[in-house]
Amino acid sequence: MAGLFVELLLSWILLWFFDKSHLNALGILPSSQRFFDLIFGLICSTLVAGFGLYMLVYISKSSIGINPNFTSSNFFERLLWMFNSVVYEELIFRGALLYIAISKLGIYKACLISSVAFGIYHWFTFGALGNILQMAYVFILTGFAGAIFAFSFAYSRSMWLAIGLHLGWNVVSNIVFSQGQSEDQLLLIRGGQKIGNMWSWVYFLYQISILPIPVFYYLKLSTKKRNDD
Repeated sequence: MAGLFVELLLSWILLWFFDKSHLNALGILPSSQRFFDLIFGLICSTLVAGFGLYMLVYISKSSIGINPNFTSSNFFERLLWMFNSVVYEELIFRGALLYIAISKLGIYKACLISSVAFGIYHWFTFGALGNILQMAYVFILTGFAGAIFAFSFAYSRSMWLAIGLHLGWNVVSNIVFSQGQSEDQLLLIRGGQKIGNMWSWVYFLYQISILPIPVFYYLKLSTKKRNDD
């Protein structure tokens, strides 16, 4: 939590120095619309991520079951850690720096820079540095996600939608599903067969192409409503 406080302080300093604005510029104060943004993001990314991972289980003919060691305490501890991690990354990549970049460069250039930085950042967090194929995979996958989050911030004028999308995907990928035995994940996946290159490519394309569709239409409708208000 101390790290988040430092990030907020630095964000306020950057916003004041470059834009003479305050943290309110990031759209962090709650409202009914922003709460709806958060819920939509959570539900949307949870469904897309969950369906994709379940299809991998189905195609590989793996068995899936509830982890007997998983408790509600495990869930809430992991959820709190995940929430802090998501907000930490959002403040870096979709916070003051993106807001300032949008005001100086425009939405598309700023969001492109943000998504590229997000992809490069995950080379280090995923331990991919040095492995060219893995670096390319991680960069494209997380770069596309970063673009979705960045445009969500830009057009909703708030961090709430991006946080919801980011958190929902990470919760499903890291708390709900797991490979092998673990006390940290809800579902255990055992056995099965290797899915092969074709299905691996299908799943890769699924991850980068499906989520933008509902987010695009949601932003299109909600932006019109925000402008009317």
